[in-house]
Amino acid sequence: MTQQTDRSVTAAPRTPVERTADRGGRGSGPLPPFSPRTLLSRALSVPLVLGFSVFLPLLVLVQPGSGLRDSALWMQLALTVYAGVRLSAMILTSRRKLLAGSFWLFVYMAMGVAPLAQAVLGRTPTPVVGARTDLAEAVSLVLIGCVAFDIGALLARQRPRREREEGRRPALVHRRRLYLLTLLAFAGSALLVVRLGGPAVFFTSRQEIISSVQEAGLSQEDSQAGQAIVRGLGTVPVLIAWLVYTRWLVTSRRARRSLVVIAVWLALAAVNAVVNNPVSNPRFWFLTVLFSMLFTLFPVSAALYRTALSLGVVVALIVFPFADRFRYDDTNYRPLQTTSPLEPLAVKDYDQVGMFANTITFVRSGRGHTYGRQLAGSVLFAVPRSVWPGKPMDTGVVVGQWMGATNTNLSSPVWAELWIDFGPAGMAAGFVGLGYAAARVDRRYARRAVRRAAPGSLIALTVPLVAGYSFILLRGPLLQASGRVAIAVCCIALVTTFRQDRAAGLR
Repeated sequence: MTQQTDRSVTAAPRTPVERTADRGGRGSGPLPPFSPRTLLSRALSVPLVLGFSVFLPLLVLVQPGSGLRDSALWMQLALTVYAGVRLSAMILTSRRKLLAGSFWLFVYMAMGVAPLAQAVLGRTPTPVVGARTDLAEAVSLVLIGCVAFDIGALLARQRPRREREEGRRPALVHRRRLYLLTLLAFAGSALLVVRLGGPAVFFTSRQEIISSVQEAGLSQEDSQAGQAIVRGLGTVPVLIAWLVYTRWLVTSRRARRSLVVIAVWLALAAVNAVVNNPVSNPRFWFLTVLFSMLFTLFPVSAALYRTALSLGVVVALIVFPFADRFRYDDTNYRPLQTTSPLEPLAVKDYDQVGMFANTITFVRSGRGHTYGRQLAGSVLFAVPRSVWPGKPMDTGVVVGQWMGATNTNLSSPVWAELWIDFGPAGMAAGFVGLGYAAARVDRRYARRAVRRAAPGSLIALTVPLVAGYSFILLRGPLLQASGRVAIAVCCIALVTTFRQDRAAGLR
């Protein structure tokens, strides 16, 4: 009798005030009990904030180097401190904010610490051809974009009415369409493997892969979009199908008892190991694969979220600059010989702030703003140049050719993409929109991406994928990233349904 009474008390429905308190709202009910996890967060907050926003920037600042101590350096220091504080807030928050967390991790490393090291050492991976005032302006605009992103996130706190949200039907994965996507994924990957000469070429180097693509006649000399589409068809559908099956197995006991589902998951894993391995793919793409898979496997783990962001700084500082071992073959690979821990940050990869400064110089040289033309080229990337002779090239390629660079495969961060099209005001407005959208999606993801949600919950699948791919989008150029984005949108649209019956959804 006592046990039955205990069960009835435990199963009693919670009051609206208690539900509001659990969601972190401002209800007048009792506060949630103090937990060891809260103690850990409070104990970690001070060293984490000080480490990211004070100690690491000062450690970089005191290194010996030939860099100028001018306004550009101090503005870069302010940007690094601001990004460090915001990244710490993302790690310590009670909610997992995948999109905002990815944004601040990228800003802290690619737009903060790495450019600060370059300013101190006086070395850059890509030459800054303009005046120092253009570099100082570029850093200031990056900081303005970050503040605008935060303003957009604050505006997103105005939540829609509860009844409106409850009336919406969540998007789910249609089971039979998933089977069709799986078949298309296997076919696309098989076609890519066959056209490039077999699975062995995917374990050689990125240089060999590019050569195989060109020899197969799958790319054009004047555009990298064609190559991106071809590789996207062989890599994106199989990744999305694998994520859907992973989510299905994680959240459904019935799926874990099905030999067919397990066999398909293993087959998709094997194909991904070939076409999406870190040897033949860019590091940012493999980061997308890793990031999306981790948060699909562990959809409710706050510890994994905090660990991923914290270790992301370590990986970006130590591992990432040396992770291009497989970019070239053994003959053309030249390992970096250095005794300084900061030198890899100054001579490899992190050219985003410098390229933004070069974009500003390019526009002021008489070329002017493009008023949406570059963005139109990214959106309409699939239009052939025979139909659109004046189709714009990648922003990084355009600026690189103007600079006279030998290698025009240069980055063009979102700050530069928005600025070259719409100027400072348009760039700020764009980041307000990005911050607003990221905050709204993160909030909805935190509510719905849980284990008890439907196995085919589409938001639980797409947000980790977008968060991982955001590193590529933020780095740019957008035209190169558009191919895989379009293919991913088509794959997700194929399997999306709003029907709630058991015949359509994953069981």
